[in-house]
Amino acid sequence: MKKVLIIGAGFAGLSAAERLSRHGDCVKVTLIDAKPVFDFLPLLPDCLGRGLNPRYLSFEIDGFARKKGLEFLNAQVSGINTEERRVIAGEKTIDYDYLIIASGSRTNFYGNKELETAAFKLDSAADAQRIRRALAETDFDSYIVCGGGYTGIEVAGNLRIYLNKKKRDKRIVIIERAPSVLGPLPEWMKEYVLANLKRLNIEVLTNSAIDRVEERSMLIWTAGVRASDFIQDLNTEKNPQGRIKVDKYLRLNERCFVTGDASWFAHQGSFLRMAVQFSIMQGQAAAENIIRSIGGNRLIEFRPLDLGYIIPMANNYSCGNILGRDVKGRLPTLLHYLMCIYRSCGRKNKFGIIRNLLNRTGEAYAYT
Repeated sequence: MKKVLIIGAGFAGLSAAERLSRHGDCVKVTLIDAKPVFDFLPLLPDCLGRGLNPRYLSFEIDGFARKKGLEFLNAQVSGINTEERRVIAGEKTIDYDYLIIASGSRTNFYGNKELETAAFKLDSAADAQRIRRALAETDFDSYIVCGGGYTGIEVAGNLRIYLNKKKRDKRIVIIERAPSVLGPLPEWMKEYVLANLKRLNIEVLTNSAIDRVEERSMLIWTAGVRASDFIQDLNTEKNPQGRIKVDKYLRLNERCFVTGDASWFAHQGSFLRMAVQFSIMQGQAAAENIIRSIGGNRLIEFRPLDLGYIIPMANNYSCGNILGRDVKGRLPTLLHYLMCIYRSCGRKNKFGIIRNLLNRTGEAYAYT
């Protein structure tokens, strides 16, 4: 029986673990994560404006592991030796036959400790709860969102919905270092989002950076992500975020696969963007190739299926591209939430999200 270690219990790690659990006769799987829970990241901004309860966005990893017949180790990985096939997790050194690195990404403060101390981040349901508590306890003079990507725009919109419900007429500003929001996305999409932000009375400052934070301002940092610390020590090719370049089978080497946000995968002349759908697909593909490798069978090249993307906005005027078709308005908003409900973990969480959204959606429409 081969020992398979999976570092990270996010979308990629859980999908790999689920696929490997079907082959309990030939593999012993250990899932390692520094957190005891899986956090459903796509809906974290909705905890602010729509009042979605953060408890419905957390899922206990240990319960999942027991149900699937896996071992779960709640520990921080500090190092990997791919030559000797060993992982250091907490106080343990664990040998493996196959390794899947699915450690995801974390908020990148670019070494600015002062801003890291002053800012709120949104990496977990616990982070969302901290922001909710701060919003309830302090009436800030202004609200600054650093980062004009998907998450920053979602957060800013949800802040406006929250403040409108509380009848607080406050300034909300998105600060983006680049010349425009939403990076490489199509121009029509940027224009649509900017018009919607203007409708929500949210300012956007591009080609700008934050020097300091005023005492009465709330700063939420969404200005980029980086790979886990232990990945930085690996002597291999990585992109500026620290994502590991992999081959067509998602491998760093014959016994080590890298998936999800930790993976830098070449695709159609560029590199695959970070997205939940690709994390899930890569986790499944890596697990399948491990089973094939154990059986002496030919590995399968990873061929991603791009279902599209959506920029959800809190007043329900969203936009995106689904299966190659541009969409905007309330339809992409509906599709976003349907997909989130489908991908959330656990029946209790699914029904909780549905109940919360049905109770709160009317409030969001009231401010469009």
